[in-house]
Amino acid sequence: MTNFASGRLEGQVALVTGASRGIGRTIADSLLSEGAQVWYGVRNVTAEMEKVQSGSGNKAIFIPLDVADGKSIENGLDALLNRSGRIDILVNNAGIVRDGLMVRMKDEDFMDVIGTNLFGAFRLMRSAVKVMMKQRYGRIVSISSVVGTTGNAGQANYAASKGGLVAMSKSLALEVASRGITVNVVAPGFIETDMTDVLPEKIREKALENIPVGRFGKAEEIASAVRYLVSREAGFVTGQTLHVNGGMALV
Repeated sequence: MTNFASGRLEGQVALVTGASRGIGRTIADSLLSEGAQVWYGVRNVTAEMEKVQSGSGNKAIFIPLDVADGKSIENGLDALLNRSGRIDILVNNAGIVRDGLMVRMKDEDFMDVIGTNLFGAFRLMRSAVKVMMKQRYGRIVSISSVVGTTGNAGQANYAASKGGLVAMSKSLALEVASRGITVNVVAPGFIETDMTDVLPEKIREKALENIPVGRFGKAEEIASAVRYLVSREAGFVTGQTLHVNGGMALV
């Protein structure tokens, strides 16, 4: 687990999707370190996850959650609410890619990405916000991408899903602002993860040429952005997209 300073989320309940590794796991660990009870939504619960859970004093809870499956979402939220009784923070991080040029892209490659990245987030937000409205408090953050703003050749489906997250979040922000609920987006650029680690060196070098700070970002830097947006201090920030991309896109 990554170490963070602790403190400000004591007593709150958070759900982070796509939390088995990479950015999602780092975000979940960050919120846990701030004192929240964190539900890690993962495809499969491993022995390592069970060990972390048993050693956390019931603060880190790993649950099977496939955001492309409506029943899985329903079961996961029911388990969370039956045990914790509330949800204060939702972080939509789970996502997939099915890259390819549009002229060759199959319908299922487009719909699978939209179904997971956008429709899955919609289902979770719709369910979570009903609880948050009764509480008159909540924080929702969705993880988009720089390509949701700039587009990217070979990623029409992914860019559409990530751009859709931004528009959907703005709309929901307007609907629930009066209930003490904020809805925001974090849009990462190139971040050091398992996915970027396996990129060919030429592609990595080309990407770095377009990043003014001269390096890829770290998952901890995305987690820090999320940590701010879910804090009580960010109560006057809603409907916004925080771009964390090292200057590669100034939007």
